[in-house]
Amino acid sequence: MTPAIELLKKQKCAYQVLSYQHDSHSSSYGLEAAEKLQLAPDLVFKTLVVQLEPAELVVAILPVSSQLDLKALAKVAGSKKAAMANPAAVERSTGYVLGGVSPLGQKKRLRTFIDQSASGLPLIYISAGRRGLEIAMAPTLLQQLLNATIADFSLAK
Repeated sequence: MTPAIELLKKQKCAYQVLSYQHDSHSSSYGLEAAEKLQLAPDLVFKTLVVQLEPAELVVAILPVSSQLDLKALAKVAGSKKAAMANPAAVERSTGYVLGGVSPLGQKKRLRTFIDQSASGLPLIYISAGRRGLEIAMAPTLLQQLLNATIADFSLAK
């Protein structure tokens, strides 16, 4: 049981847990999840932690089929500059290891942004907090739980 699943249980939320055998040689955790669970990559969302200038970590949730537009996220977040956060800072702040970072149940609650492509989808798939474990849930519920901002900050790959 991960902190993300514990949070959903505690809040009595509607969700489903899916699991697959993680391949430690996989180069993309999100695309691996989509492939192994036979899901469209546009429905599987990755959780990225970003460092804003001067010193704020934020979470960006976007499809694994897209790339993060750091400039667009910085603008939406009210910052001049954004960069991918240091892996050690990500693990320290979230309590999760890279490739298994869930937006839910993090040690320190970070300001969160969900890509607008999630709007209108009945379900999206996010990390459950461990490699090889995904949660299916409504994006509207995810937004409510995280008090997240919906914005456009992804680029098609």
